Amino acid sequence: MNIQRLSLKSKIILIFVLALPGLTPASADMVGHGGMVRALDVSPDGSQVLTGSFDFTARLWDFGEQTEIGVLDAHAGPVTNVAFLPGGARAMTTSDDKTAILWDLKTMKPLKHFKGHSHKVMGLDIAPLGNLAATGSWDKTVRLWDLTAGKEALLIKHSSPLNAVAFGLGGIVVAGGGHDGKIPVWNAKTGRKIGTLEGHERGVTGLSISPDGRRLLSASIDKTLKLWDLEKMTELPFDGKHEGQIFAAAFSPDGKTVLSAGRYGFLIQWNLADGKPIKTIRAHDTMIWAVGFSPDGRFALSASSDESTRVWHLESGDRIGLAAEGDDEPKPWLKSDHPGAPLFKKCARCHSLKANGRRRSGPHLSGLFGRPAGSVEGYNYSKALTGVDFRWDEKTLFQLFDKGPDIYLPGTKMPVQRVPNAKQLIQLVEYLKEITQAPQAE
Repeated sequence: MNIQRLSLKSKIILIFVLALPGLTPASADMVGHGGMVRALDVSPDGSQVLTGSFDFTARLWDFGEQTEIGVLDAHAGPVTNVAFLPGGARAMTTSDDKTAILWDLKTMKPLKHFKGHSHKVMGLDIAPLGNLAATGSWDKTVRLWDLTAGKEALLIKHSSPLNAVAFGLGGIVVAGGGHDGKIPVWNAKTGRKIGTLEGHERGVTGLSISPDGRRLLSASIDKTLKLWDLEKMTELPFDGKHEGQIFAAAFSPDGKTVLSAGRYGFLIQWNLADGKPIKTIRAHDTMIWAVGFSPDGRFALSASSDESTRVWHLESGDRIGLAAEGDDEPKPWLKSDHPGAPLFKKCARCHSLKANGRRRSGPHLSGLFGRPAGSVEGYNYSKALTGVDFRWDEKTLFQLFDKGPDIYLPGTKMPVQRVPNAKQLIQLVEYLKEITQAPQAE
């Protein structure tokens, strides 16, 4: 963490949090916040991640490299929620400071401050067309904002503080979840209540809408997940349970599975067809506040009280971009004048040069050229690389980064890491050959 880049308020929060017993700086790659991470969203094209934190900031990250792009710093309180707009060039954030902000992600500057709530703003969702935003507040209101005109479009009053909101049925309705455990559903144009979904015994903490807009997923501190049919306004036969309070839930891009997480740091992927867990991952040692899928459904993301956001390959359950502790291995690419060396930095994040080097999320690169794919003993490969019949060489490595790992090896753990410039890609492959055959790689 670069403490010098933090604002004074962030440094104060950081000092306080690190002084708590049992808490140490996180070792995951998306680290930079000076407080618990309360919210996350993935850009529509999957290339970026936006996180919101107790340190009063939101941060934009490169998904493939898990490195910080920039900081959105204009709130006067903890950031409670974040959301990309369609296209990914703009985003919204909400805060304890009672406001929502619309951001230009190219300039990292606010475009519009939305004011009107009289208490902290917790819930946030963007309508499918990107023309409206909904915010839910502890002031017991849902407010719809016209993002083109930059003003409030509709005020909806409720009887309980709200933690979450979600547009459904293609933006025709908006649902809210709050402290009373009920989920009212309103017409998003008129504000008229259509009905109330009831079943949770305690407060609702999160809502997620299915890709087709017809089903609603709800999470609660009553330790359950529930699934609802928004057209029929009925509960569907699914009842996911945790041992502790659930704070986050999200639909997969294909609508067939969901993620949930909460009090005890477990990330669970559920199959909606049979209601059973597919994968359970001990993702953090502390509470998870937000979860999400990558657009291709291969990866899950989790944001936690430990100040980190982590990426998980769902098929294998492996953490992607795991930072090596006490990394004292040589880094010859930092001193090399080879034109391919700068690009190798991306490879170095996930792969050791030594066969006996520090553990990374990818297999070691020693003796890479001529090595059969999927053959490093002891490495937990995805199905994309088990049973394949080719070797790594100039041609196959060029194709890997030219097409992209997700296209060349569907289902692989590798995040999308394309090198679209053919000349640069040739230089990278040349440098890979040089460095993986060098003495330090043996």
